Amino acid sequence: MISLAFLAEKWPLRREELDRVAQRYPFRLSGYYGGLIRAPEDPVWLQAVPNVSELADAAGYEDPLAEEGLSPVPNLVHRYGNRVLWLVSEECAVHCRFCTRKRRWGVSAPLTDELLREGLEYIARSTQVKDVLLSGGDPLLLPVSRLEGILASLRRIPHVEIIRIGTRLPCTLPGRVTGDLARVLAKYHPLYVNIHFNHPRELTEESREACLNLVQAGIPLGSQTVLLRGVNDDARTLQALFEGLLRMRVRPYYLMQMDLTRGTAHFRTPVSTGLKIMDALRNRVSGLAMPHFVVDLPGGHGKIPLTPNHVESVDGDRMVVRGTRGNRVAYPLLEGEGPKLRSMLSR
Repeated sequence: MISLAFLAEKWPLRREELDRVAQRYPFRLSGYYGGLIRAPEDPVWLQAVPNVSELADAAGYEDPLAEEGLSPVPNLVHRYGNRVLWLVSEECAVHCRFCTRKRRWGVSAPLTDELLREGLEYIARSTQVKDVLLSGGDPLLLPVSRLEGILASLRRIPHVEIIRIGTRLPCTLPGRVTGDLARVLAKYHPLYVNIHFNHPRELTEESREACLNLVQAGIPLGSQTVLLRGVNDDARTLQALFEGLLRMRVRPYYLMQMDLTRGTAHFRTPVSTGLKIMDALRNRVSGLAMPHFVVDLPGGHGKIPLTPNHVESVDGDRMVVRGTRGNRVAYPLLEGEGPKLRSMLSR
């Protein structure tokens, strides 16, 4: 792991300020991810190094997605009827400064065998739960034997059909994602891995190797990206990222509007920024490279898609749509469809 003292030896830092931030929101940076930094304030630095702006944000929520209130047992969030989010790890390779769970850094409930048993028992008796997403922290930082024990226990529950793992290790500590680890995961199909890349600089040979290990084990990969001011809030950067992910056989899945987490306001972009980027990317990149632009609503109300509005009007038996070149194109509607469509678009 890299320390602030190590960074200060290489670049001028206001150590007193950063130490104050780190006392509130601890600093953690893997040697690998720190090695991707080329200069202070570059896209990797901004994601990983404390910023005094984190202490200036008093308007955000400690728990923006109301996870604690939606936890019937500790560390397990049941927001949607047929799936749960289970936090099975406390550790990350990097403390991403925009993290929605900054509140848990250093103060989360210890993940004892008893707490894990409570989570398993809840899932086992909740027969409507078909899909379990393992998160944390990063589940792939668990000892392999412990992770496999969790996976095996879930597979013994008849109504659990899908297991997903949320991890940033292919980006932040790819050497941990070995072929041996991938083969362990592959024993518990159907299993999906959701990974997290935010900038094309993160698409290194090491990351490609980590993703290839998972893909060759038959594990489908999807990546979510958080829209971050000063990191990736322009169409050119995101085009390079999404196309680069496809070359690594990773499907861009979500482009996330920033959660309203306390200590992250300096990263937030206007919603209009994301809509403009999605509009600019439409037909510039393959449909496979187009993620859903979504916002996870505060209070635990779930994710909703945000889309540019290309329908300009509904006129009788046709709608007028703005085409990809900015031109207006008439599209014929079914008989009687116009009023229903107009009502739907005006909601």
